[in-house]
Amino acid sequence: MTLLPAESDLALKEWAVAIRALGSGKQVLILRKGGIHKDDKEFRVVHPEFLLYPTYEHQNAELIKDAFADDLAQTLADDDVPGLVTLSYWCTVTDKFEVSEQEALDGIAPHHIWTTDYANKRLHWRPKQPLTVALLRVYELQQPQALPVLEHYGGCKSWVELGQDVPLSVMSPVLNDDEYEEKAEVIRMVLGGAAAAV
Repeated sequence: MTLLPAESDLALKEWAVAIRALGSGKQVLILRKGGIHKDDKEFRVVHPEFLLYPTYEHQNAELIKDAFADDLAQTLADDDVPGLVTLSYWCTVTDKFEVSEQEALDGIAPHHIWTTDYANKRLHWRPKQPLTVALLRVYELQQPQALPVLEHYGGCKSWVELGQDVPLSVMSPVLNDDEYEEKAEVIRMVLGGAAAAV
């Protein structure tokens, strides 16, 4: 049995619709490219365990597959309390791959919410830097935590130091061990030739 932490003070910003997909077990990966932190030229997994911080401002229906349009609409409806962010999921990175080839990106297309065009743009933006594909084992908090949005949470950065220890209390994996490994193994097989390191 995996020993889970009691608290966390770090969160990764991600589109709310992607967090919804991760939280429902429809998706187990995120795609990231460099240059998304003003102090860092490349995306780094600075900590292998973190909360998921939902963002809304850059979500766009044209950038996600049609099958997830209702999920997008639901996240926008859920974002109805100004000045608060609700943290409902904590996760741990099980695998990290660096992808530079179109073939590898095409191979994982069925396993994420983003359109082919958007995923391709992420790959080809700053082409000398690989695209990071991270596999996340996601856990749902039995008691989601609503925090006031502090000024330093804002901006185009990936990582948010929350400035407090957020209690995680009881958490449940959104996928059981077998379900997660089945989904993760398919992606590992596709990306087997990519440089992998957690």
